[in-house]
Amino acid sequence: MDKIKQIALILVCLLISSPSFAQNYNEEKTAMTNFILRMYKAAPFEGVKVFTDYDHSYLLSVLSLDPGKYPNTSALNRVAGVKAMSQASRYFNGSEITSDLIVRSVEHSDGKADSEIIENIREKSNGYVKALELLTSFEGNDHRMVFIYYKALE
Repeated sequence: MDKIKQIALILVCLLISSPSFAQNYNEEKTAMTNFILRMYKAAPFEGVKVFTDYDHSYLLSVLSLDPGKYPNTSALNRVAGVKAMSQASRYFNGSEITSDLIVRSVEHSDGKADSEIIENIREKSNGYVKALELLTSFEGNDHRMVFIYYKALE
C-alpha cells in the first residue's frame, strides 16, 4: 500500500508541474512577440530578418498586404502565408535574377521623337521552407495588414 501512495504522489506532482511548461512557452512567445512589435513600430521593415535572443535564433518573414485587394480574410491570410514562405525560401536557397532592357524610339508626325524604356525583371527561386508559424498580424499605419511569420533556426 505504501508503494501505491508513493506512485500516486509522484503522479500528482507531475500533473501539477506539467502546465507550467506550457505556460512558460506561451510567456516566452508573448515576450518575443511584444519585443518584435516594438522593434517594428520603431522602424518598420519588410522582408527576412534573423532575430537572436539569449538561447535561440529565429528567422522572421515580415510582409504587408492591402486587404482591399482580396475577396475575404481567408484569401488574404493564404496569400500572406505563401509570400512569407517565398521570402524565406529566397533567403535559404537564393534566387536567380535576370533583367532585359528594351529602349524603343517613337517618332511622331510632327517630327518629335519620344523614347520608351521597358525593363523586364524575372526572378527564379527553387526550394521550399515549411514550418513557418504566424507570430502576429495587425493593421499598420497605412491601413495595410502586416504579417510576421517566424521559424526557429537550428
